Amino acid sequence: MSGEELSEFEKQRLANIAERDALLKKLTQDAQSSGLFPPKMPKASTGDKTKPKKKPAPKVKKEEDTPLPRRISSRLRGIAAESEVAKRKAEEQYVAVQEAERAKRARKSDAFSLNEMLVSGQKLSGDSLIGVDVVTKGVAMPYQRTFGDEDIEKTTDKDLKALREEMRGLSLWQAWEPNRIKLTPERIYSMTFHPSETKPLIFAGDKMGHLGVLDASQEKPVSAIKHEDDDDEDDDDPDPVFTTLKPHTRTISCMTIHPSKPTHLYTASYDSSIREMDLEKTTSTEQYAPESTSEDVPISGVDMAADDPNCLYWTTLAGEFGRHDMRTPRKGSVTTWELSEKKIGGFSLYPTHPHYFATASLDRTMRLWDLRKLSHKVPVPVGEHVSRLSVSHAAFNSAGQIATSSYDDTLKIYDFGAKGLASWKPGHSLPDNEMKPDTVVRHNCQTGRWVTILRPQWQLNPQSHIQRFCIGNMNRFVDIYSSSGDQLAQLDGEGITAVPAVAVFHRSKNWVAGGTASGKICLWM
Repeated sequence: MSGEELSEFEKQRLANIAERDALLKKLTQDAQSSGLFPPKMPKASTGDKTKPKKKPAPKVKKEEDTPLPRRISSRLRGIAAESEVAKRKAEEQYVAVQEAERAKRARKSDAFSLNEMLVSGQKLSGDSLIGVDVVTKGVAMPYQRTFGDEDIEKTTDKDLKALREEMRGLSLWQAWEPNRIKLTPERIYSMTFHPSETKPLIFAGDKMGHLGVLDASQEKPVSAIKHEDDDDEDDDDPDPVFTTLKPHTRTISCMTIHPSKPTHLYTASYDSSIREMDLEKTTSTEQYAPESTSEDVPISGVDMAADDPNCLYWTTLAGEFGRHDMRTPRKGSVTTWELSEKKIGGFSLYPTHPHYFATASLDRTMRLWDLRKLSHKVPVPVGEHVSRLSVSHAAFNSAGQIATSSYDDTLKIYDFGAKGLASWKPGHSLPDNEMKPDTVVRHNCQTGRWVTILRPQWQLNPQSHIQRFCIGNMNRFVDIYSSSGDQLAQLDGEGITAVPAVAVFHRSKNWVAGGTASGKICLWM
């Protein structure tokens, strides 16, 4: 074959390659303009002369006969899906995820045993959570103190000074530092003491339905005390013994133990149920919940009359007030009233006359009610007081006084006992001027979204004539006030690293506990 023939052949081959490249470029441009991307094509080689491949000249095809690139998802192509099938599939997946999340948070109406509730820890003694002896024996600068020893020293009232000195004598539990007493996995929302005076037994409920139980009469092992200053002996310094259970699926908002039934703990939850835990058998049974498990009515508070251990009273975030006698079948025996269009954050019964009760609401009101004259159609309160912002809680004491906390940064004290509350006849009402608080105390209540709302809690059976209540302080203290608004103490201690927002008094002993957003507790005795 002559050089001239080879030269003509080479020209033809290069012409074919150029024609093919032009066609591919046109196809690529057309695909890009329509939002599509063709698959990668091998690059043409123009310098491989050692091994020429004899291929037929590419046949020019019409544009409509060009094969489409491989299928690529709409998401990768960067264009919105318009397929009805894709939309329906996405909606089904979203609904499935929502249902799974709802099922996780739905209440469980079954009775639970210890093994079914136990999350961590161990039983405190024997085969029960409480020992036999319990049953038989019955706005400031951060961290800046606003009440101290100098305030006590300049007190002129002898009784008040004596009580302030008594409260000053309370000290933080020394056995373990507060940062080692993690009673619940999540933020503590509610707490209570067992009524026993023989040992400080504390119950704490958290955001996810966990219940922590701590016996604070336990002592640190002797081996741990010997080595507490030795950094190499960490294994000989065990944490305190406590038990963590999970009787609810959502926040435990409130709890109570009736003094005449010391072996039974009642817990109310945002999962719409009130459960009764037998502390001896370590079982939990549902005492109240809506008839349908799909009905979501979070319970914000629970209380019991001092002279009736069989009747439960509660409020809800939907503004309802309810009552149920546990000796009767649930169906048909539950009575409810709609007292507010907005949520009721807290309530309490008047201990000595439980037909009176007080509610605190998001609608900025504190209302006093008489159960004897409470209409279901149009319930009318005995009286109401409106604050500048929402009222978080209303707590009654045995003297007929109500303490409230509000987002207007005040603690208000209403003395209805002095106005003859115990002798009022059914239908008695109070004008607005008689519903005004008798005492207003400035107190920072701006907890934000990460700290549990501050609520006052009275000591129900104080061992003196001076009534007192405790409340958390945003500067990492617990404040104690008298019913006249005088500050009695500001409790603190080493190792408190968070706000003890949930503060509670033992009903008769000078024991105070505070719970934090990290699930840890502080205890003063």
